[in-house]
Amino acid sequence: MLDIVKIGDEVLREKCTPVTVFDDALHILLEAMYETLEAADGVGLAAPQVGVDKRFFIVSLPDGTKREFINPEITGFSVETNPYEEGCLSVPGVYHDVVRPSKVIVKAQDANGVEFTLKASGLMARVIQHEYDHLDGVLFVDRLSEEERKKTLRAYEKKNRSKRRK
Repeated sequence: MLDIVKIGDEVLREKCTPVTVFDDALHILLEAMYETLEAADGVGLAAPQVGVDKRFFIVSLPDGTKREFINPEITGFSVETNPYEEGCLSVPGVYHDVVRPSKVIVKAQDANGVEFTLKASGLMARVIQHEYDHLDGVLFVDRLSEEERKKTLRAYEKKNRSKRRK
């Protein structure tokens, strides 16, 4: 199990560096990330969320789909967009509708460095975009209007203050 970094930690605001070595250490880290994600009841987890400055993330959907995206690049978006309530393990307990493209095309590498291209829609497309943002230092709250972002962050701070008092 790994610790999930929370908003305010600098690693969440950095543009991550590419993965160049596909070795046992990477595979062990990926497995630990899957365990952490499962324990946190999430659907996606990016390397910076566990304090690692590398360009990769994992996805584990409720339908059993599991996938690693290493050095991903989103190469296409649909014109069609839709709002969907998002949350983030690095901003726990806070949720807000975020408008994103309905479909994406992503090029990436798997855990062994083999390149692939995936056309994704639905929840997979949503999670890919959310986790991809993490690799560039962007959080879902940054996708909100300034007013909504401030309101959402105030709600997060309020929840954390009440937890710290207990």
